[in-house]
Amino acid sequence: MAQENPRTEELTEYLMTVEQVRRFLSIGRTHIYALIGDGALPHVRIGRSLRVRRSDLERFVEEHTEGGGADAA
Repeated sequence: MAQENPRTEELTEYLMTVEQVRRFLSIGRTHIYALIGDGALPHVRIGRSLRVRRSDLERFVEEHTEGGGADAA
């Protein structure tokens, strides 16, 4: 069984496909494209493909997290 190159794994974690973002957020593809179209979710276009940086996705989640956090009193 061939092992993946560790560098390839790093890149996979860095840029996520719309499908990976969909699974991460548990929402539909249409909603992902709407977030991208509205500018709410930054993206990278490579030819006709869209990719989202994992750091941008994590920032998006952090910015849209409501209540229940450590700062909630």
